[in-house]
Amino acid sequence: MTARVNGEVSFWYGDIGGTPGYRPSLEGDVQCDIAIVGAGYTGLWTAYYLMKSDPSLRIVILEKEFAGFGASGRNGGWLSGEMGWSRERYAERSGRQSVIDLQRAMWATVDEVIDVCDREGINADIVKGGSLQVATTASQAVRVREYMEHEADWGVSAPDLVFLDQAETKARVEVADAHCSSFTPHAARIQPAKLVQGLARIVEGLGARICERTTVLEINPHQVVTDRGVVKADYVIRATEGFTAGIKGHRREWLPMNSAMIATEPLSAEQWANIGWNGYETLGDAAHGYMYAQRTRDGRIAIGGRGLPYRFGSATDINGQTQERTIEMLEEILVRMFPVLSGTRIDHAWCGVLGVPRDWCATVGLDPSTGIGWAGGYVGMGVATSNLAARTLRGLILAQNGSTDEFEEVGLPWVNRRVRRWEPEPFRWLGVHGLYTMFRSADRSERRRGAAQTSRSAQIAARIAGRD
Repeated sequence: MTARVNGEVSFWYGDIGGTPGYRPSLEGDVQCDIAIVGAGYTGLWTAYYLMKSDPSLRIVILEKEFAGFGASGRNGGWLSGEMGWSRERYAERSGRQSVIDLQRAMWATVDEVIDVCDREGINADIVKGGSLQVATTASQAVRVREYMEHEADWGVSAPDLVFLDQAETKARVEVADAHCSSFTPHAARIQPAKLVQGLARIVEGLGARICERTTVLEINPHQVVTDRGVVKADYVIRATEGFTAGIKGHRREWLPMNSAMIATEPLSAEQWANIGWNGYETLGDAAHGYMYAQRTRDGRIAIGGRGLPYRFGSATDINGQTQERTIEMLEEILVRMFPVLSGTRIDHAWCGVLGVPRDWCATVGLDPSTGIGWAGGYVGMGVATSNLAARTLRGLILAQNGSTDEFEEVGLPWVNRRVRRWEPEPFRWLGVHGLYTMFRSADRSERRRGAAQTSRSAQIAARIAGRD
């Protein structure tokens, strides 16, 4: 029997033959136009669009490990146009129309990523099959309908979002106990490691320099201090997402939320005949401790969830290794949703971190006085959002450089938005673990009772967390 792999960054790298070799590190001090900290989606997309607009720019990308080591090479493979943040919070600052513009920009971003991959020859196993959010309990069904109503209040309706009854849901994916679902066409399945590695290759080809095994110690105005030299630049972009807490002065900026995944063995034709899923939709549920899944290119199911949500002191994992109890939790969710998979072998398990701001709303910005820009806090929606954020950073930087080009992205409501920091330890650890204990307890209670109303404890937890 094949031994299950735990870690080794992610299944996605195993799927392409293993992790890549390292590029050369930074060697001594250097001067450039733009220094980018982090060689994940955000950093690479930012370099891509800047160099497409101005090929003369000298860009240096600094990476502690290798390009795509973090969430960009470990995520669930959802290229999604969903807004996973509070519209109301954005509207408080920028107005209703700007929030509607952000949603439309997110939808367009899904096609933008697909178009770039087509033009640049990046084969990331992309299938634009849309996304399903399935309700598997009566209370989840109520939340799906409430979600549909909330979206309609913001002008989101068919064909951009549709309600599917039980029969319509099961015609797409045979999920046990499915009551109903919502469906949006603005989503695609991808292979994350293929996308990030292809993007790194393209960016290098355009002339950017990627320095790997180079640890950033400090970010200062127009300067990045590393363990291998100092980089001076007109602009410094912090594109570190879930690893932001490791940089001096940023420990409480964004919380590194842990998320874990497992991948099954390739399923048989008989199993797929029972499950369906011929449209390759990305699949989630309406639970409080929600899951996310995709049908992979080689006929597996890759499924994820929060597991151990946060490590004390904003610590991160070691090479993607996750806890046995988290693997067991994900197996239980898999078999509950697809009973036909009972006894199916799990080939790979892994985890990673995503960045969460205190108000759970993504942000992108640039301080002209210091030259420091940033983007992140995507709360798990980073595959598409990082592309839109990068185009926004391009517009902000080129405008400062005197460009007369117009970039609509710079007017979006997340630009230059800042929120308060997370609480210090041990309150941060106690709070996050307490909240997710309440969410998991609420899910168990709702499944057990079969009641239509959302658990009171989940409502309280959402308000405390700042998600409601």
